[in-house]
Amino acid sequence: MPGQRSPPVWSPANVTQWEAPTFGAAARFRVGATALLFVVAATGNLALMASVCGVRSRRHSASRLRPLMVSLASADLMMTFVVMPLDVVWNATVQWYGGDALCKLLSFLKLLAMYASASALVVIGLDRHRAIVRPLRALSARWRNRRMLALAWSLSLLLAAPQLFVFGAVEAGEVGDDFTQCATHATFSVRWQETLYNMFHFSTLYAIPLLVMSCCYGHIMLHINNTHMRDKGNPSKLRRSSSDGISKARMNTLKMTVVIVLSFVVCWTPYYLLGVWYWFQPEVVDFTPEYIHHSLFLFGNLNTCCDPLIYGFYTPSFRADLAACCRADRREPAAADFTLPVPHYTHPPFKEFNLRHRFQPLKSNSRPAGTKAQNVRLSSSKA
Repeated sequence: MPGQRSPPVWSPANVTQWEAPTFGAAARFRVGATALLFVVAATGNLALMASVCGVRSRRHSASRLRPLMVSLASADLMMTFVVMPLDVVWNATVQWYGGDALCKLLSFLKLLAMYASASALVVIGLDRHRAIVRPLRALSARWRNRRMLALAWSLSLLLAAPQLFVFGAVEAGEVGDDFTQCATHATFSVRWQETLYNMFHFSTLYAIPLLVMSCCYGHIMLHINNTHMRDKGNPSKLRRSSSDGISKARMNTLKMTVVIVLSFVVCWTPYYLLGVWYWFQPEVVDFTPEYIHHSLFLFGNLNTCCDPLIYGFYTPSFRADLAACCRADRREPAAADFTLPVPHYTHPPFKEFNLRHRFQPLKSNSRPAGTKAQNVRLSSSKA
């Protein structure tokens, strides 16, 4: 249900069918849960953005994935700071108090964030497909990814733009005095037009991206299986660390992206299925419990919290950055008095253990090997 509030307790096609929403127990639970998700998503995605853009990540072998993760984190942050606060305030106030312009703008930004997140996952899938199936073309991956990201954000802006014309602040006199909602009333003359509009966004926002990602990762799995079966009879290839021609770092990145896509599918599929059911059978809203709508929308927003957790689980540099921040906060000032300055080396400096054992001073009863050999030669010559 792109851009629409969940649950749909009114019919946008006819103002006389509207039913005034209430701030009941289910709505209060939704407000509290969304506020908690906001804190978790904001903390995780801001930390992800700082880690991906940091110096440690630039030295990481999977640096070509950095712009893709930045794009995904940006979309998640837009969902966090636009969709979640809007949902909290709107459910708490029951009706819309932001005016017509803010209604159009926030409806546009909400759909833009959803499109940007889905398109970023598509670009990540295409990048992983090219990296695994055609690794020899990896040299041009950085520029290709930047072009695909620019195209993805441009399409997201274009596809979300109709929200600026479809949505608006509508007064419903039949519900109560001065009752206003942000809805699509009077935009569609008949209901099938609204259903067609929603189905278009369902296809471009969920069905088509899911199809593209399924094809990419399905082909990747087929390629890995075929390569492994082809090399199975060659013991020399099986003894190598990369028997199928795929490095461990690349396989780890592939696992991470697959889990991110699965998180997107698991979190958003129930919400979209309920939306499709409602579009074709509007009477379903009459016998569906209100907490079902709230729970499915919250479950969809949970995907915004999962992305940084999945990235941190599969990325050691992200965990190292968090550990470094924790150590910096807990470090005692007195410890700096006993810290010796370490010069900067092009290569990793020697450890303290190596410095003690490699550069020990000579003992008084020891002499260099050359001196001993020289004494032996002198004694021989004298003899």
